[in-house]
Amino acid sequence: MNQKLTQPGSPVRNFSVLLSPTPRGARLARLLATEQLRTWGLPLDPARLIVAELANNAATHGRVAGRNVRLLLYVVGGTLRIEVTDTRGDRLPHHRPADPIAESGRGLTLVAALADRWGVTPGLPPRKTVWAELALPAQESPEPDRSRSGPTCAPPALPTGEKGPRQAPPLPPAGQTHPRE
Repeated sequence: MNQKLTQPGSPVRNFSVLLSPTPRGARLARLLATEQLRTWGLPLDPARLIVAELANNAATHGRVAGRNVRLLLYVVGGTLRIEVTDTRGDRLPHHRPADPIAESGRGLTLVAALADRWGVTPGLPPRKTVWAELALPAQESPEPDRSRSGPTCAPPALPTGEKGPRQAPPLPPAGQTHPRE
């Protein structure tokens, strides 16, 4: 589905897909995000690394049998926002130092290092969304006339450039971006 939302001086690009909360779904999230970023003419890294980490976390910690994970990418002006929504709103992630000898536990450290901002937004029960934002250099913002996939959605405010977890703007009502599962 290709849709275009035109705002004066601020093109919006949007891509959304439902995936299984499995390692295969996490891998597919990374591959689909990579292809969408290529379509938009945006740099692949660090965005695909962030997508891979957030999708893997959703598959590992946010998995509920029979419920999907949503990957949402959108560009507003010079900001790429990556969101991964799962159905384990009772398990909010938090950034903590990893044990030096542990085999896991460094994912959010990686996200914090690569993203300009990131955070967690509780959604309609039982959902939560982990998001990250990347500022795009002016010359790498997508062309306004290129086609986009997915329903259009724009955040209420542009990022301030601060790093670290912050409360994100509320998600649109359930019927608009989160169909019943």
